[in-house]
Amino acid sequence: MADLFQAEPEKAAPGRPLADRLRPASLGEVVGQEHLTGEDGALTRMINSGSLGSMIFWGPPGTGKTTVARLLAGETHLAFEQISAIFSGVADLKKVFDSARLRRANGRQTLLFVDEIHRFNRAQQDSFLPVMEDGTVILVGATTENPSFELNAALLSRARVLVFRSLDEDSIAKLLKRAEETEGRPLPLDDEASATLTRMADGDGRASLTLAEEIWRAAKPGEIFDSEGLLRIVQRRAPIYDKGQDGHYNLISALHKSVRGSDPDAALYYLSRMFDAGEDPLYIGRRLVRMAVEDIGLADPQALVIANAAKDAYDYLGSPEGELAFAQACVYLATAPKSNAVYTAFKGAMRAAKEYGSLLPPRHILNAPTKLMKEEDYGKGYQYDHDTPEAFSGQDYFPEKMGRHTFYDPPERGFEREIRKRLDYWSKLRSEKSRGK
Repeated sequence: MADLFQAEPEKAAPGRPLADRLRPASLGEVVGQEHLTGEDGALTRMINSGSLGSMIFWGPPGTGKTTVARLLAGETHLAFEQISAIFSGVADLKKVFDSARLRRANGRQTLLFVDEIHRFNRAQQDSFLPVMEDGTVILVGATTENPSFELNAALLSRARVLVFRSLDEDSIAKLLKRAEETEGRPLPLDDEASATLTRMADGDGRASLTLAEEIWRAAKPGEIFDSEGLLRIVQRRAPIYDKGQDGHYNLISALHKSVRGSDPDAALYYLSRMFDAGEDPLYIGRRLVRMAVEDIGLADPQALVIANAAKDAYDYLGSPEGELAFAQACVYLATAPKSNAVYTAFKGAMRAAKEYGSLLPPRHILNAPTKLMKEEDYGKGYQYDHDTPEAFSGQDYFPEKMGRHTFYDPPERGFEREIRKRLDYWSKLRSEKSRGK
């Protein structure tokens, strides 16, 4: 496998960041994106077909989106122009489009690379549509956010989304090996520290090279760092996580499903990931409460109590001490018996409430505080359950026009096993009473 950043001799001048000096010289040298740039990759097929359309590059930072766009323009002999949505406005776009029109009039098409394209608002995104349709530019937009949520449907319908993957550990390791060859010296790390450095890069090739530069700057002659020494001298790359975007929803989904799947170890891992990324503890607390009522319910009524107590403990202790309360609640929920019977019953009851409308409850369970209401038989025939031997009258409480429905069907798990016994017993009594026994 080729390295992500292959050194270009003319760019090997000292003083430039290592990541910049080790950029690939061709698409074939890009590592970690073989599904796009390999012999049978999507981009390779486009180039070989002689037809290049607009594209959206979607993937995490440091995976080569900008570099691939630049190399793509070179291999297809297109003029390359780059802008960033962070620093550009309508006036900048107009200048870019005018330049592209002039090039096209002179027989050359433009590949316009737009970094962070999701940061453009709806009107700005719409401005690309005419120049894409008439062939003035081939748009290549790069985004770290899910295009389905962040880009206009009209723009997406005119562009193909290509997914860039995080670099795996083998790719990062080969990239660091190339850095050592370029620098003419090994990284001063033992085997364990080398593996730690690879993991710290978190799939980001550029970050791995930045970390490598930090290590070389910090090392004394002859010094070799172990993992603990490595962690002391380098600033760990911040986790890929945006509390309002995909990273946020991916991790909370993983946490919730790990709890539901009764895997406390995975649940603790994702909980730790969220804390490590700076997630709002109150949000985590709310989600734990939701898990308690949605996935455990009455199989263990203490689950809701524990989840609420964890939130209160965090409010009392703060960080980092209070985080342990969330960890305890997380493990409790993951190891509790599971039931969504109440959740399912509530959804069924809500559907029935919408379906049947405003039906009057049976008159025998309505209060009759006035003479008129008594004359209308409000409360007539009501049996006070505590006056019966079993404290169970067996009367029907559903509206007459609706008939009896069963929403709650508890499984034979946890505390709901006992509830199941009670319901079966009451069902038997109700049946007997309805037959006049």
